[in-house]
Amino acid sequence: MARNLLEQLREMTVVVADTGDIQAIETFKPRDATTNPSLITAAAQMPQYQGIVDDTLKGARATLGAGAAAAEVVSLAFDRLAVSFGLKILEIIEGRVSTEVDARLSFDVDATIAKGRDLIKQYEAAGISKERVLIKIAATWEGIQAAAVLEKEGIHCNLTLLFGMHQAIACAENGITLISPFVGRILDWYKKDTGRDSYAPAEDPGVLSVTEVYNYYKKFGYNTEVMGASFRNIGEITELAGCDLLTIAPSLLAELQSVEGDLPRKLDPAAAAGASVEKINVDKATFERMHEENRMAKEKLAEGIDGFAKALETLEKLLSDRLAALEA
Repeated sequence: MARNLLEQLREMTVVVADTGDIQAIETFKPRDATTNPSLITAAAQMPQYQGIVDDTLKGARATLGAGAAAAEVVSLAFDRLAVSFGLKILEIIEGRVSTEVDARLSFDVDATIAKGRDLIKQYEAAGISKERVLIKIAATWEGIQAAAVLEKEGIHCNLTLLFGMHQAIACAENGITLISPFVGRILDWYKKDTGRDSYAPAEDPGVLSVTEVYNYYKKFGYNTEVMGASFRNIGEITELAGCDLLTIAPSLLAELQSVEGDLPRKLDPAAAAGASVEKINVDKATFERMHEENRMAKEKLAEGIDGFAKALETLEKLLSDRLAALEA
């Protein structure tokens, strides 16, 4: 009997929903879910989630008191909103939710550590074990060092905006729980840089990048999990069948569910063990040199941090406007 691709994918890869849309998570029942500032900002503007936004604002006002300035209330609500969405998501899924540290802290080790601890504290205050949360941090050198400290405290991290082997190796060497290499954004860069309209899935630069990272990790026995992210089409997803995890937008989950056919496993630990790969030790100087030499990784990391920062500014404005309406 013919089976759909999503059903087969689940047998070899943990399927994660890449969305802040709670209804979509209820539809696809992934094990885990990931959010980011852009997704939270988008979800916060959906009418069906107005209640989450309003409750978060009212809770912040109650905490700070009637005399607190609106800007203070918005700031506290802003800190709490991603956790508010995370808590709703955790009511549906059995696994973990990824909640992101403010992207504007991506080059500040101490502030990232403090924010990661604060997010976990909020979850624990709501009765959620830290085992069910991944603190999401941009894979700058500073972000990786902050995550290494959090990991030693038992706070698990998801290093995001990952585009190059130097980032991946540094994460593995620092004992990070999980990384999110961005398949589609790598493809975007190469299409723009080469002028090509498309790549076949097996030649897709984002697919090749994740395959290289996966094989390196399995070859050298790292425990860090690889979660392919930011997909542009289902061809990229099917080429990475067998990856530890894949985080997929609802539209692509629906497409995978609608397509029937055989889905062969493409990534396999046994095959990776025999790969001809040279081990690289990545210290700060090596990381910076490799980052400088990798034009794609350098540009996409900077662009990703900037994009998330802009989404956060939009969210702050949205919260400010909504508080004014609530308290008018």
